[in-house]
Amino acid sequence: MASPAVSRFGRCLLTVIASGMLAGTVVAQTTLDASLAAQRAAFKQAYAAASQGGDGWRPLAEGLKDYPLYPYLQAASLEHDLQQVDRPTVEAYLHQYPDLIPSSDLKRDFLQELARRQDWTDFVAMYQPGLGNALSCDALQAQLAGGAQLDFNRDLAALWAEPALPSACDPVLSAAHDQGLLSPARLWSRIDAAVEAGKPGTVSGMAQWLPADDAKAAQNLVLALNDPAAAVTAAKQWPDNPRSRQAAALALTRLARRQSNMADNAWQQLQDRFHFTTEQRDRVLNALALFHATDFDDDALKRLIDLPPSAQTAASREWRVRVALAEKNWQAVLDGIAAMPPDQQQDDEWQYFRARALSGLGRTDEARRAYDSVARQSSYFGYLAADHQNAPYALCSTQLAAQPQTQQAVLAIPGMRRAFELFAVGMPKQARREWSQALADADAQTIQQAVILANERGWYDRAVFSFNKGDALSYYPLRFPLASQDGLVPQAEQAGIDPSWAYGILRVESAWMSDAQSAADARGLMQLLPSAGAEVARRNGLPWNGGDSLYDPATNIELGTRYLAQLAARFDGSPWLASAAYNAGAARVNQWLTARSLLPPDLFVATIPFKETREYVARAMYYSVIYDWRLHGNAAPLSTRMVPIGQTSSRVDPPNERRELTCPAAPSATATSVANKPVKDASR
Repeated sequence: MASPAVSRFGRCLLTVIASGMLAGTVVAQTTLDASLAAQRAAFKQAYAAASQGGDGWRPLAEGLKDYPLYPYLQAASLEHDLQQVDRPTVEAYLHQYPDLIPSSDLKRDFLQELARRQDWTDFVAMYQPGLGNALSCDALQAQLAGGAQLDFNRDLAALWAEPALPSACDPVLSAAHDQGLLSPARLWSRIDAAVEAGKPGTVSGMAQWLPADDAKAAQNLVLALNDPAAAVTAAKQWPDNPRSRQAAALALTRLARRQSNMADNAWQQLQDRFHFTTEQRDRVLNALALFHATDFDDDALKRLIDLPPSAQTAASREWRVRVALAEKNWQAVLDGIAAMPPDQQQDDEWQYFRARALSGLGRTDEARRAYDSVARQSSYFGYLAADHQNAPYALCSTQLAAQPQTQQAVLAIPGMRRAFELFAVGMPKQARREWSQALADADAQTIQQAVILANERGWYDRAVFSFNKGDALSYYPLRFPLASQDGLVPQAEQAGIDPSWAYGILRVESAWMSDAQSAADARGLMQLLPSAGAEVARRNGLPWNGGDSLYDPATNIELGTRYLAQLAARFDGSPWLASAAYNAGAARVNQWLTARSLLPPDLFVATIPFKETREYVARAMYYSVIYDWRLHGNAAPLSTRMVPIGQTSSRVDPPNERRELTCPAAPSATATSVANKPVKDASR
């Protein structure tokens, strides 16, 4: 046995050695990090040059040949110079990088360029099926240019099923017509599909090849799609034949959506003129009842109840209940829910309103049991039900543990290395594509560890999109991240709003995609329009650097929180009303308030005419609770966020009353434990 002195000396020596090794590791890691940072900076500079075409990027990329994103540089240059490059140059790149996403993009784009040049020899040499409808039609043009004849079943049948086709297909369709392949029956089959898809342009294109009478009938369908009011007026002169009935019924259903009273009058005039089929009558009656309901007309409930069974749909049954809720007709609410099919009844929304109706009718014990059942769900309606019972909120959360060995395997996948580097250099769209391709066939464990790695790098949207069903819904800490580096909490507090609400809006708006852009041009994490961003910046004395600055998370959050504050101020500080305004606009919310301001918040939300906005408010409020829990370990009750209309809501200070979020126990001793299983999560 060693003496105590020797033992002390040995321990000291080991400590010195270990410290040296640790210091060496730290130095090595620091050097590695610095080298990677330099490569990223160099890549950004080289990529900017490559995007301008030519070879100016090459000197800037001298030290990047082993960098994972190096192939993106030449691809960017070739894409810019596509009209000048030749086939050998493109094929050389494809041969060097055969499996990369830039290669597939370059090949597709170069084929389109060859089609534009009408260089069918090179096109045929490079083309392969499965690259989309436009290139499929270009390939058929190449066949035609070579003197081949079209065969409908072989060449056109798959394209014919599409309700709309790209312009590249126009010459092919013309050739098919000239070859006698487009019989009236085939033309009408495509017209009918286009009508169902709401594509008047396709109908017009097909109508030109029909006989005169048929062409007129097809143009009546175009009129019904584009201008239903004009169509129902014109229909008074149409003959009573199947195609006229089709166009008239279509016009009536589309007019009902826009002007239900005008559609009513037109139906009175046309229902006896045309011998509509039962299906056509049902469609018209359903549309009239449904859109009188969304307008909350006086006879809306009766219309919905009186619909023939064959005319009822999930939407009409749902709106039967919504209209009854607007009237606070609790028996009608129960009757409407009872009239739903069993699977529709089981939705937590209708289970909640069933409990609400039972309570409204004084059936207290039944209501309590119904509330208890719904309160086991982790959802907006589950939390509303829990508030009625003063009960904890249901939440079964699982914390994923890092598995270093699996993570190393993830990082060894070339596509994942490219994905992480693309994210790091500010190319998230390309990063998502690499991610999807690299993990297309991955098992659950690999995806879990990849998400953890992404989260550590600030790539938060990967968890939102990867963990969206089944047991993965329980990964709440990853699905609802807290990104303090973007300054949301201090910005929300400076704006005078609850940070958990701001987080909830961000989560529902963009799912943490900093480059998100909507069809309406809303941008960034909180989906602000450039015009709104400019106005908010001006009002608050903040710098404004144009619409693209909204893709910067810090800028977007600074402006987004203040825009939320402006909306909240318009609605007595109410986050639920401001959320509705954030989605649908303040003017529409004011219209709804004028009509139904006496309703309690849960009923008001349920009677919002727009499905998107109803679900938006529900998600925003639910997410706010989850983020409150993430920030504080418990949450303010949903009822404190959804104060009655006209009452002032506290905008920053968390209420004294708090709810615990716990995983509910199994309903019986013999039941399987749910402690480690997620309850239903309705965050959709």
